[in-house]
This record gives sequence, C-alpha cells and structure tokens, in this order.
Amino acid sequence: MAYADRDTTGSRMVAIFVVCLIVAGVGYAFVTGLAMDFAKKVNKNLNVFDVAPPPPPPPPEEPPPPPPEQNLPPPPVVSPPPIVQTNNPPPVIINTVPTPPPVYIPTPTAPPPSPPAPVIAPRVSQAAGLKGDPGRFFGPDAYPPAAQRAGAQGRVVARLTVGVDGRVTGCTVSASSGNSDLDDTTCRIARSRVRFSPAKDDSGNAMTSSYTLPVRWVLPQD
Repeated sequence: MAYADRDTTGSRMVAIFVVCLIVAGVGYAFVTGLAMDFAKKVNKNLNVFDVAPPPPPPPPEEPPPPPPEQNLPPPPVVSPPPIVQTNNPPPVIINTVPTPPPVYIPTPTAPPPSPPAPVIAPRVSQAAGLKGDPGRFFGPDAYPPAAQRAGAQGRVVARLTVGVDGRVTGCTVSASSGNSDLDDTTCRIARSRVRFSPAKDDSGNAMTSSYTLPVRWVLPQD
C-alpha cells in the first residue's frame, strides 16, 4: 500500500511539469505575436504633416469697470461722553505787604570853596626913583661884542620890577632892538647894577612897583 502511494506521487509531479512547459510556450507565442501585430498597425496609422506656428496670444483683457457707487448709510453719530465737572478749590490768595522803594538820601557834598577875595594892591603914593644916571652903565664898555661885530644898534625898552629894597627883581623887554644880544645885555645890567629908591604907599611903607627903562645902544666910534 505504501508503494502504490509513492508511485502515484511521482507521476503526478511529471504531469504538472509538462503542463507548465506547455503553458509557458503558448504564452510566449501569444505575447510575441500580439506585439508584432500592434507595431504593424501603429506604423500604418502614422502620417507625415507640417507643424503650423502657434497662434498669437489673445489680447489682454480690459480691467473690469469699477463697481457703481452704492448709497451707503451714513455712519452712526456717536455722542461724546458727558463732561464731568469737578469742583476745583478756589485759588489761594496770599496778601503780601508791598515793599516800599528805597529812600534815596543824597550824600551831602561840601560846597566849593569860595574864591579868595581879590588882593587890593596898595595905592602907590610915591613912585620908585632912579639912583644916579643909569646911562653910565650902558656905555661903549658894556656894548656886547657879538652885536658890535654884527654892526647891530637900536633902542631897547625894558619893563623892570623894583622890590622894596630898591633892587631890580624882574626884567621884561617890551620893545626889542632887533638884536637878542642887545636885549639880553639890557636886562642883565639892569638887574645887577641899576638901583632905585623904592616906591611908597599912602602910609609911607616901601612897596614893590614897576619901572619902564628905555636904553639906546649906539655903536662906539673908533
């Protein structure tokens, strides 16, 4: 029994193998035949034709018109919030006492000193007088050498100031001779050599006075 089962299994395997080979052959033949028929049919349907250029692009579309204005209702009116009034306290008033302006007190200044009273010169009761002849002092020996060399000569008028002792304390040339040497020599001799009796006032006191002394210079004759 076991032998019979083992023999049957081997035959069955051989039969299945043979069937598989047959099915594979039929399938291969079928697939190959169909592919060749399909290629022949495709080649018959292919036709040669010219390729046309692409059509131009369509014109741009115009923008749509704006929407018509719509009568929208006005916005609602919003009432403002109520004003809240607060009771502010009244301002504080500070009563200040105004400060009086400073009182200007001028500094007292001393009045300017009054000018001194004019000195009233005593009236000359007796004029000063020459002692001797002054011409002797202005002779050829006193002639200035520079003026003599220049050939200068002329009249000199000297105004002398005579002191209380009779001496000449001041000399001013009121009229020049035109030569400075003659003018200077006149004043120099008057101060050093000319003497006077002093002038006197009403009380008989000696006083300072003035005296006019004319001197004529003449070139010495050889």
